[in-house]
Amino acid sequence: MKRINPRRPLLSKPGRPYWAILALVPLVLALLLASLALGSVPIPLGEVLSILQGGETSNPAWRTIVLQFRFPRALTALAAGAALGLSGLQLQALFRNPLAGPSLLGINAGASLGAALVVLMGARIPPGWLTQLGVVGAANLGAGATMAIVVLVAQRLRNPLALLLFGLMFGYTVSAIVTVLLHFSSLEQTQAYVVWTFGSFAGVTWERLPLLLGLVVIGIGASGFLGRSLNLLLLGEDQAVGLGLNLKQLRVGLIILASLLAGTVTAYCGPIAFIGVAVPHLCRQLFRTVDHRLLTPGVALVGAGLALLADGIAQLPGSQSLLPLNAVTALLGGPIIASLILQQSRRR
Repeated sequence: MKRINPRRPLLSKPGRPYWAILALVPLVLALLLASLALGSVPIPLGEVLSILQGGETSNPAWRTIVLQFRFPRALTALAAGAALGLSGLQLQALFRNPLAGPSLLGINAGASLGAALVVLMGARIPPGWLTQLGVVGAANLGAGATMAIVVLVAQRLRNPLALLLFGLMFGYTVSAIVTVLLHFSSLEQTQAYVVWTFGSFAGVTWERLPLLLGLVVIGIGASGFLGRSLNLLLLGEDQAVGLGLNLKQLRVGLIILASLLAGTVTAYCGPIAFIGVAVPHLCRQLFRTVDHRLLTPGVALVGAGLALLADGIAQLPGSQSLLPLNAVTALLGGPIIASLILQQSRRR
């Protein structure tokens, strides 16, 4: 990765990233409206706009479909995509490795283990907010513990490839523990967990949405203050410390923040892969910059848009079929990661 002056971002053309980021806003809004209009029951766009504005509609059932099912699902996709993208961006800056991400470093696996301990061990928590806090809290603790272990190992492993391999092996180990838990669980618990691992934005209702949005908004807001610090990390640890960066404090902050973003999304939507790795790389190519002050809002918008696109493909508009969300994100993110690996091999 090229070293840059943190006060002067690397741009192909002056101002291009700013205009590109602004252009993403109507694109994401268009994808949001498309997600409300398309599905097993197609709804005319004009009717969707009328429903959102509180107007009349020619079919009362459409109002229920849009407001009670599709709108919370779309908001969940927006929040999850932005959160996973930002989590991946922060991890890649922390490890100075473009292939780092919540899924490849075992963060998703740790969050899955935390959620599985609540779901599969038969914790008897009354339904409602306490249930949400139990699963979300356990997922965040699992993600945070995994992230802390990876950071400790990263201080010993200077080879980025070795770190990725460690993250993968650690993730496999955690997944094996979950498999053991599945073996001793009831059939209903096992089926529920397997469906959860497919990933979905449909399980978040209006009652569950405020906590998800609240945690993600806190994470996104905190990410907005890290641009300059993440830029300093690109210069190397020694130079960053020489320029006044508190490296230990930043590491702890990134551990908490990345775990909060990835763990919350995993608890609500399942372990969604590839978005956290693919979106930051896609944004670097799109905006032609490595300045995190520009990448942070760009990654949030691209992640939100990509999540909406993946969810729309998963629903197969016009049919009753429903694809696993993780299969769609793999089809979208896999080629991006493969191109990154090919580019790195050509540079050597």
